[in-house]
Amino acid sequence: MSDLHELGALETADAVRRGEVSVLDVVDHALARAETLGARLGAFALLTPERAREAARALDTGTDPASGGPLHGVPTAIKDLTATAGVRTGRGSVIYRDWIPEVDDDPVGLLRAAGTVSLGKTAVPEFGLPCYTEPADAAPAVTPWDVTRSAGGSSGGAAAAVAAGIVPVAQGSDGGGSIRIPASVCGLVGLKTTRGRVPAGPAGGDPAGLSVAGPLARTVADAAALLDVLCGGRAWPGEPFVPGNRPDGGYLAAVRRGPGPRRRIGLCTTVPYGDLGPLVPGWAGATVDPVCAAAAEDTARTLESLGHVVEPVDVRLPDEVVGAFLTLWATLALGDPVDPADEPRLEPLTRLLRARGREVPGIVALGALQTVQVATRRIVAARAGFDAVLTPSVALPPRPVGWFRADGPEVDFARQVAFTPWTAIANMTGEPALGLPLGWPEVDGTTLPVGVTLRGRRGGEDVLLALGAELEAATPWAHRRPPVW
Repeated sequence: MSDLHELGALETADAVRRGEVSVLDVVDHALARAETLGARLGAFALLTPERAREAARALDTGTDPASGGPLHGVPTAIKDLTATAGVRTGRGSVIYRDWIPEVDDDPVGLLRAAGTVSLGKTAVPEFGLPCYTEPADAAPAVTPWDVTRSAGGSSGGAAAAVAAGIVPVAQGSDGGGSIRIPASVCGLVGLKTTRGRVPAGPAGGDPAGLSVAGPLARTVADAAALLDVLCGGRAWPGEPFVPGNRPDGGYLAAVRRGPGPRRRIGLCTTVPYGDLGPLVPGWAGATVDPVCAAAAEDTARTLESLGHVVEPVDVRLPDEVVGAFLTLWATLALGDPVDPADEPRLEPLTRLLRARGREVPGIVALGALQTVQVATRRIVAARAGFDAVLTPSVALPPRPVGWFRADGPEVDFARQVAFTPWTAIANMTGEPALGLPLGWPEVDGTTLPVGVTLRGRRGGEDVLLALGAELEAATPWAHRRPPVW
């Protein structure tokens, strides 16, 4: 089959199950695209073709496809922040370019056990800190819809690979929007999961619980199937956060059950903070591009046409809450050990954030965490009457490569904050948030995705996925193909 990349993840597994194609055929096809198209898009930090083909042969000879799970035989890739035993995991940094972990992070083992085959490691920015993916020693990750524009970050390589039809699904992680931002600018479904939903062992994730793993896919059903895999189908003793129960039968079953009850949804298209000049050096203000606001407003009208109730909602954050999150972000930038002699080799933005983190006394960092926890209670309580809150995913259309970095690290960070005004709210609260590829405006003569996001209640991924599937049926997007396809 010469058009295997046209198949989604569930469709690929079905083809393998029916004997129409072998796992090795599927993997060879994906590797061929990864070696050519992936290089053009900056999608991969590393390809592991020998390991991938070995895994594919083992599945073809050792497992009855009919007994495999929903993603048996599906090619995928691992984000380069996720430790993979025996495979270089560079974390987007020249400092870690030779690091080979001895153990897998939990998502890697879960993906392998489900019968998926990793082609390698997807590109990330240094330590996953920026919302774009432009590593110092590699080509930038770009959106397949316009290769002069960023694929977002920090799961930018994963999103580029999925959007270009190299792999149908990929694992990402999200500490401040790092799944939803790439999903928005690459035209994908991206789910930031409830805190604790996906196991974070053995390292345990960040101590504030901001970052979680989740799926990137071209359809809601494929995202739900990958979420089932990443959850592992059981509770994980020792995990520090309790996410709530999964739906009976899993997330894919919840999507396939069809539309659920009619929901009450809040709509916000305004920036949730005011002048951040005192908090963010280089701040030049934040505005929402009309095409991004229109994507959310159009989605609201679609939801209303489907019988849901949509009402305006205020999601404004007090300055002290924004400041607390920024403090946590700076201190967490110190999470990757670096020899002091190697600090000058880090990217300017990384050095800036780590320098800010070193200036934060321990008691202040703890106070910031407490402020975020107190704010979380208020935010969740204030939205208790809503099943979800709808916003644009980002405030501007996909940015040109180099736009964030053009005027130094302080302006770089300020532009990132302005570009992603809503995303960090879900990371602070621990709630799930589903990015959907709705909104396809023409920008400078090119059709580009901008995306919308539904933030739900803790443990409510099933509700978000059901809403996403309903929107996908009403306003299909799976037929869209980027120019590089």
